[in-house]
Amino acid sequence: MTDQHLHPDTVAVHSGRADLADLGVHALPIDLSTTNPLPDIERGGDSYEAMATGGRPPADGSMVYARLWNPTVARFEDALAEMEHAEAAVAFSSGMAVMTAVILAHTSAMGKPHVVAVRPLYGGTDHLLGSGLLGTDTTYCHPSEVRSMMREDTGLVVVETPANPTLELVAIADIVAAAGEVPVVVDNTFATPLLQNPLDHGAAMSLHSATKYLGGHGDVIAGAVACSEQTAEALRRVRAVTGGLLHPLGAYLLHRGLTTLPVRMRQQQLNAQQIVQWLIDRPEIDEVSFPGLDGDPQGILERQMRGTGAMIAMRMSGGYAAASAVVSSVKLFTHAVSLGGVDSLIQHPAALTHRPVPADARPDADVLRLSIGLENVGDLIADLEQALPVSASAAASRSRPGAG
Repeated sequence: MTDQHLHPDTVAVHSGRADLADLGVHALPIDLSTTNPLPDIERGGDSYEAMATGGRPPADGSMVYARLWNPTVARFEDALAEMEHAEAAVAFSSGMAVMTAVILAHTSAMGKPHVVAVRPLYGGTDHLLGSGLLGTDTTYCHPSEVRSMMREDTGLVVVETPANPTLELVAIADIVAAAGEVPVVVDNTFATPLLQNPLDHGAAMSLHSATKYLGGHGDVIAGAVACSEQTAEALRRVRAVTGGLLHPLGAYLLHRGLTTLPVRMRQQQLNAQQIVQWLIDRPEIDEVSFPGLDGDPQGILERQMRGTGAMIAMRMSGGYAAASAVVSSVKLFTHAVSLGGVDSLIQHPAALTHRPVPADARPDADVLRLSIGLENVGDLIADLEQALPVSASAAASRSRPGAG
């Protein structure tokens, strides 16, 4: 059987392991070498040049130095590429490192400094683009405005779907059509390769904060992007020059995490769906945002995704005071940033992950974001059930005359 005939669950378990039998091992090995022996001066020099310019190690050469190549990292990249239906993938030391490389490779390196960014985006990405630190000129817009925002010097279009933190869905194929020849990078962190493959819808790159669902256990920081081999060469060159490499131990943990991604995502998604159904009837909550909850009127979920994911956003009836009270009252949910791990998290985007975003684009102060984990769903609901009434009391106290 070829990979295209294998179920995604099987690909997740077996991808990136093509060389293990030849090595005589079954479990993934970890190569921690920082430097590697050189066969001779000429082949060593040729190997260095090949990898420093974005290529792969020559068959008769050397890996030279870990900043240029590491086999443990390469196995994880191969595995992610298979899962994303891509020719290649490139891993970095964090999600922001990979986004930085993507921007540099398609803007300043190409003499096209203009970026079109579809909001909402992860706060770190939004801040990076708006800061001008990378020499970019960014135009922010809604999905329907992408075509009208394109310029001759546009080098990249950035979009996230489902969006952080609002869970809005964006039709990738529509963005690609509007962008024309300009490459589109899709932040696929919330969906993962299990639920969405942006390259299948025309995107040039599928980007992940691998810290989240790919690792899945809150113990490794990393970023990765799946793309064509040509794009991978450009990104590997940026990585080699800037030093944004992923440590081999992190790559090992991520590769191991991929094997359980399907079972984790299915249970987390099921938990999230049950929690959403419970939340929508709560008087303390004005609105719940979750893919498909509105019936998918544009058909994006049906044609683009294979599931809803496990992220939830909710708007508190009592405003900021209620939101603050909830995060201070939960006992099983952890009040913390990040997402996609085996344990459930709750956080206030406007005060944390999206704090650097301009006020007019920042999430409202009454919005909370939930990342649903693998705990018993009844226990998670019970935790919210004891915390939500506290939010109503806090909101009532804040609204009384003379209340601070």
